Amino acid sequence: MSENPVRFGTDGWRAIMGEAFTFENVRACAQAVAEHFAETRGRGEPLVVGYDTRFQSDEFALAVARVLAGNGFEVQLADRPAPTPALSYRIIEAGASGGVIVTSSHNPFRWNGIKVKPHYGGSASPEIVADIERRVPAILADPAGPKLAPADTDAIARFDPIPGYLAGLGRQVDLDRIRGAGLRVAVDPMYGAGAGLLPELLDGGSTRVEEIHTERNPLFPGLRAPEPIASNLDALLSLVAGGGFDAGIANDGDADRVGLVDGSGAYVDQLRTFALLVEYLLGARGLRGAVVKSVTTTAMARLLAEHHGAACIETPVGFKHIGPVMMREDALIGGEESGGYGFRGHLPERDGILSALYLLDAMAISGKGPAELLEDVFAITGPHYYERVDLELEPGANVNVRAALDAASPREFAGLPVEGVDTTDGWRFLLSEGWVLFRLSGTEPLLRIYTELRDESKVGPVIEAGQALVGDAFAG
Repeated sequence: MSENPVRFGTDGWRAIMGEAFTFENVRACAQAVAEHFAETRGRGEPLVVGYDTRFQSDEFALAVARVLAGNGFEVQLADRPAPTPALSYRIIEAGASGGVIVTSSHNPFRWNGIKVKPHYGGSASPEIVADIERRVPAILADPAGPKLAPADTDAIARFDPIPGYLAGLGRQVDLDRIRGAGLRVAVDPMYGAGAGLLPELLDGGSTRVEEIHTERNPLFPGLRAPEPIASNLDALLSLVAGGGFDAGIANDGDADRVGLVDGSGAYVDQLRTFALLVEYLLGARGLRGAVVKSVTTTAMARLLAEHHGAACIETPVGFKHIGPVMMREDALIGGEESGGYGFRGHLPERDGILSALYLLDAMAISGKGPAELLEDVFAITGPHYYERVDLELEPGANVNVRAALDAASPREFAGLPVEGVDTTDGWRFLLSEGWVLFRLSGTEPLLRIYTELRDESKVGPVIEAGQALVGDAFAG
């Protein structure tokens, strides 16, 4: 095969099922994972394998487990779909060398993927995924193929990934406080692996949880993709806007991200949600520790950290960058623009269920809804306004887009002067009242344009100016 079909992006290898994501390529990736862990960790500790609710994710996971077992590993294979953070938690709980999760997270229904987790349960580092990638072509070219154990081998043990995870969540937050707060919460798991978990966690008190889209449906009907952003949450927004709810919560397909809706049915964007979580931990809980943020997320995190005397550290996009900094600094929280947030004492990785619990706990402690809690944040940081657009790329256009952005030297966007340029991850132009950033997706053929500004009236014009800057490059 002339081209390696297994390429890891920001978090995992993702590809379209029936094209690059095939059983042959999945088994080759699993063989590469087995060789990596055998060389770096030995075979004395188990490997964990799990999966989400996508089409044939369970069968792909079994194929992975058979390859790992065929390479001499004891394998713990989930017996039902589970959130990625639940499987990461199992890796730590079981003292495993690492794990493999079959999931394409928030991608559209035609996609599937694989996330690799080292022994600490976080995202695999660039060095780990590069080592896995480099092994794949030789495996595919080997007539013998991957080593494959029988499906019924004793080396593959089934386990329920949920009970231990829920018990772990209960040690991170006062569930009784949330149960007794009398909240009414609408939840949309987006047909994904998080379905049923928040009702189970919060049952038994005056708080009521009402879920929608709980069935397993790999087509994700009505959604472009199971990503908890406003454009995918019409049903949840309408339900909350209909009255009687204090908040709405959404999780993506593998429940490592969270989306928030306030009591009026308005979506709270991911940057403001991160600011709410930072203020909850530093303010309401009075905890201390560094805040770690990706370049694409909110400046409010830095302002809140400074207000509370905490450090704020910035990284490239992805928990493969954020997680190691969290561990090194014993950071309190890490977050990125996608709606993924991780927390000290739990996992150096995103957890959409724990994020939801923390947001509900902030409401329980304060007696306030999300909109009122945001006003408390703005009293410290001032209001900030955010927008992101995803521009689909034609084949070959990414080369032209990259060249155009490398050569770009705009003096202003919509009348806001450019005061500096940051190329930590993508192209971020620092403006007098905020920033605008261009970044090519690591998993999809997209150019994303992000902006966060203090002046709401400038958000649309800055995005339009950004589109104009790269418009000519889209011809391919």
